[in-house]
Amino acid sequence: MTGRRNAGAHNEAHMVHNNLNGSRVGADPWTVPGAQSPGNNGSQPVFDVSEYWRLAIKYRLPILGSLLAAIVVGLAATLLMTPIYVSSVTLQIDREAARVLNVDEVQPRESMIQGEEFFQTQYGLLRSRSLAERVVDSLGLASSDAFLNQMGVDLPRREEGSAAQQAARRRELVLETIKENLGVSPVRGSRLVTVTFESPDPQLASRIANAFAENFIQSNLDRKYESSSYARQFLEERIAQTKARLEESERALVAYAANQQIINLREADSSRGEAQSLAGMNLSTLNSALAEARSERIAAEAKWRQASSAALMTLPEVLQNPAIQRLTEERARVQAEYEEKLQIFQPAFPQMIQLKARIDELDAQIQAVASGIRGSIRGQYTVALDEERELQAQVERLKGDVLDLRDRSVQYNILMREVDTSRTLYDGLLQRYKEVGITGGVAANNISIVDRAIPADEPSKPRLLVNLALAALLGLGLGVLAAFIMEALDETLATPDDVESKLGLPLLAVIPLLDKGVTPQEALKDVRSNFSEAYYSLRTALQFSTPNGAPANLLVTSSRPAEGKSTTAYATAVNLARLGRRVLLADGDLRNPSMHRVVGVENDAGMSNLLSGGAELGSLVKPTGQDGLDFIPCGPLPPNPAELWGGDRLKRVLEEAAGVYDHVVIDGPPVLGFADAPLLASAVGGTVFVLEAKGTRRAQARGALRRLAVGNGHILGAVLSKFNTKTVQYGGYDYAYDYHYGPGSAASGKGRKAGKR
Repeated sequence: MTGRRNAGAHNEAHMVHNNLNGSRVGADPWTVPGAQSPGNNGSQPVFDVSEYWRLAIKYRLPILGSLLAAIVVGLAATLLMTPIYVSSVTLQIDREAARVLNVDEVQPRESMIQGEEFFQTQYGLLRSRSLAERVVDSLGLASSDAFLNQMGVDLPRREEGSAAQQAARRRELVLETIKENLGVSPVRGSRLVTVTFESPDPQLASRIANAFAENFIQSNLDRKYESSSYARQFLEERIAQTKARLEESERALVAYAANQQIINLREADSSRGEAQSLAGMNLSTLNSALAEARSERIAAEAKWRQASSAALMTLPEVLQNPAIQRLTEERARVQAEYEEKLQIFQPAFPQMIQLKARIDELDAQIQAVASGIRGSIRGQYTVALDEERELQAQVERLKGDVLDLRDRSVQYNILMREVDTSRTLYDGLLQRYKEVGITGGVAANNISIVDRAIPADEPSKPRLLVNLALAALLGLGLGVLAAFIMEALDETLATPDDVESKLGLPLLAVIPLLDKGVTPQEALKDVRSNFSEAYYSLRTALQFSTPNGAPANLLVTSSRPAEGKSTTAYATAVNLARLGRRVLLADGDLRNPSMHRVVGVENDAGMSNLLSGGAELGSLVKPTGQDGLDFIPCGPLPPNPAELWGGDRLKRVLEEAAGVYDHVVIDGPPVLGFADAPLLASAVGGTVFVLEAKGTRRAQARGALRRLAVGNGHILGAVLSKFNTKTVQYGGYDYAYDYHYGPGSAASGKGRKAGKR
């Protein structure tokens, strides 16, 4: 039997051992679903899909109810909706119209940087009230109630007022209806824009969509024409004013020039802004001649200085002179002849004398020609000097005339610039006036219709599948939100994870809920039942709770009555006794005892007598049907149980029992409302806290744990009792124990939990 029990509790004991090592009292109770719970040592991921699935199964009815209700409402709303037809017209909007003439228009041209602003402006014009009014007027939509009836708009009640006031109110309602059903959708990455209109009548929808496109194009042309018309009128006024000012300026200029005797041979130089006068031209000409004469004089003077200081026959002019060259050649020839004959004749020989005379004559001629060349150089210098002096004198005389003319030309130049400015402005205005007149007559537009609107064959609204999908999504979202809210507001402790996450206690065991008509005593007698296996797991967990095994003194308590603490205390004592230990089971509830009925003995004397000193331990112990297990009932109810538990008698009783028994298991009173349980917890070696699944609220359990902690009680862990594995979906561990011992083990399947870990 021992091997069978250990096999049945192996997985549970391993889980409890991990919880005892990794959990702590007082952990954060507000753990969201899927978060890491105390005791998992960080092995569980933060996002736990199984936890969300558990919540979905737990609150499946609210979620499914919200989903079905939303689908039904969506279906009903869709069927009750009026079918809406949508017609669309596609427009192409260019930044510039086709350039028929190479002239600038009156309206500003948009650059690439300003392109986005241009298109946004066009979209705004499409949605503008002025365009809607043009459409209403062109189609006559405000002349009667026909349009409002077709659109399904409730007509306003007849109010007092004139017919004009009623027509104005109807027109305003028509405009609001038009703007509400109009759609402008730019085609991304292109110059196309789609204009849509929604209406219960497909013919009306297409007619209004086309009317918007046509009126938008016409309004664009009207704006261009109005701009050209305004520009022409403005230019005409400016041209008349500029022309009068130009005539007045020219008259003033001519009168001043005649009065001051100012004669200009040509118009003003554009670079200097001055007119060229006669005196100025003469001065310029003489100044150029003077500069040339000065250059010639300087060259002649340099040549003369060289000629006067150098040897006569070394001058370049002399050496390059043809006459000098011819005479020099002749003298060389004669000199050669003379030298040749000198070898034969004496110098006094007549022929030699003639040759000598000829040489002397040639030298004289060469000298005369060279002297003449030097004289001509001096003459050139003298002429150049005289010419320079004469031109200098004339330039000096003209300088005074020019300076005087400039003094008299200041006002002349002012008048001349005014005339030029007026003429330039007049010519520019006249040219622009002609261009505006030409462009105003060209009906080029930058907006065109790509696809006209046609009546739709099928309604675009309502879309049944889309509405049902949205309704289902909304209903599912509301259901999930309600599930999270219900989970957040749920104070009950329904699953083992609730015990660990909301209380921070290690879980020692999970006790399944018994079937109707089955008592705990009957279930414990069947050692193969799930109920017995659960308490085997508790016994195993207690053996791991301390370094020395199960505590010698053990208190079993709960936050309130009827949570299963008495059954847990009895089953724990029975299972410890089955291991061959000597166990004493004591009924510690001195206010409402019930253990004597479980064991089946009389409650004539017991713990109250023992604690008051009225009896000894050996005289009060009563045997049970289990080998190794003795029992002490409560005894007579004392007037003040807390005083009995708070005395020194309890410690002596426990020390005396420790000499006889291996374990003392006390079925304690509930914690809340009484001081008995904290006093007992402070005296024993360990406390087991029993919680009823879906019966104990978190606030109650935490309050009880705080009271036990104030009394310095050592809490070993919690036991979750009455756990219904059929209705609670919990995927952490398998708390059912399903072992097959052969063909005769059919009874072992009673109370199984579906599924294994």
